[in-house]
Amino acid sequence: MTDGPVLLITGASSGIGAATARAAAEAGYRLVLGARREDRLRRLADELGGDRRALAVACDVTEFADNEGLARAAIDAFGRIDAVFANAGFGAARGFLEESPEQWRSMVLTNVLGVAYTIRATLPHLLERGDGHYLITSSVAGRRALPGSLYSATKWAVTAIGEALRAELRTMHDNRGIRVTVIEPGMVDTPFFDQRPSPDQALRDTDVADAIVYALSQPQRVDLNEILIRPSGQAT
Repeated sequence: MTDGPVLLITGASSGIGAATARAAAEAGYRLVLGARREDRLRRLADELGGDRRALAVACDVTEFADNEGLARAAIDAFGRIDAVFANAGFGAARGFLEESPEQWRSMVLTNVLGVAYTIRATLPHLLERGDGHYLITSSVAGRRALPGSLYSATKWAVTAIGEALRAELRTMHDNRGIRVTVIEPGMVDTPFFDQRPSPDQALRDTDVADAIVYALSQPQRVDLNEILIRPSGQAT
């Protein structure tokens, strides 16, 4: 079995998830990649070394059984999970008269319940090991309420999940070894947006990926709880 720590990523087929997979592979991680778009996922896994280094697993994070299957695939293939990046999510137009109720439901389930499901499916393994690292994609929109933005409300929930998990580990499980980092990007030039921002107004997905690898690289004594990262020109 090839050596190297194991990072599980949801929402791995594009954007921040895919950029993080590439950056983590370069840093020596073996990868378990989950997403709904299996064709893109498999191409990425092949690019990063195939099943010996990167495992592609179809996963809809709104289905708990899929999250369990993703965790099981990681342990079956590599024997361990060292870090979990709960990254799957998508947005919506601002305005409570915009989008459809069905789109709202899908977004809330993916952005909020999906994160909780990913944690629940992987936490028993990390607790058994006694160490590990959770990284969770929130947003600058998870620190301030945006006008008419249900998406912003989901990211407030995600930020709260990260802190709730950290507090649970320390107070309910007496665990000091599992770290929790909430990533809060500002505008990022990814397929997340229907109308892509101009390059000078947005971060690149690789900028966020570099921040994630930085968090992963910290010594065990350091628990980097939040990374708020904005484009230089973003005022709020």
